[in-house]
Amino acid sequence: MSFAWTLKILISTLLLPPGNGLALLCVAGLYRRRRWAFGLAVAATLLSIAQCLPVVAHALIATLESQSAAIAPSAPPPAAGAIVVLGSGLATDAAEYGGDTSNERMLVRARYGAALARRYALPVLVTGGQPINAERSEAEVMAGILAEEFGVAVRWREGEAMDTGENAAGSAAILKAAGIRRILLVTHAFHMPRARWRFEQAGLEVIPAPTGFFSHPDNDWQLGDFLPQPKALQISYYALHEWLGMAWITLTNSITEWRKP
Repeated sequence: MSFAWTLKILISTLLLPPGNGLALLCVAGLYRRRRWAFGLAVAATLLSIAQCLPVVAHALIATLESQSAAIAPSAPPPAAGAIVVLGSGLATDAAEYGGDTSNERMLVRARYGAALARRYALPVLVTGGQPINAERSEAEVMAGILAEEFGVAVRWREGEAMDTGENAAGSAAILKAAGIRRILLVTHAFHMPRARWRFEQAGLEVIPAPTGFFSHPDNDWQLGDFLPQPKALQISYYALHEWLGMAWITLTNSITEWRKP
């Protein structure tokens, strides 16, 4: 693991839940004799509680999911040359499967990719590298699931990418060589804005095919949505992770433009 990757993980841990609230509480504890420490501790506690509330988590995730609508089953066939399904991690060494298998997020994406492939009769590309401690790449695992469990053959596998930018670059190279420049992109709705941005930067035309929505479009709130829940903390993490990722892309693009002669 490179130093840059380690630093990236450390920074994201401190900025994202639950690490952000815990980090602020640690700072308040270290400087507990200062006047501002109590206020910081209160703010950190409120932040931690807010990120656990479904009403807050769903509002955060909606800012991302509202940027691309679901494709209705009755919609006319899109003018695309291929379907690209993004990996999202593995459950490594799963005893009940005898080895690596998909995690929940990747299975959601694979299932929807299979549905679109059957609906539109388009070739499929799967993309995702090999995580640490895994024996196979995400692309290999996903291709196996699509073929064996959903009856959909995968034409291309991109098995080197370790993040969304590499997913886009590797997939674009494969598809452009096959003469394809317009794709249906399958990923979670909250991940679609950043994924689409990356794939368009790689030179592909993207038709969003989001799945796995978390937000409440009709605001049909119940009492439990105003009480802390662990699932809400995870959704808050997803939303803030995506916004942090897009901020990072904007920053790196600005630095690249500034360095140009």
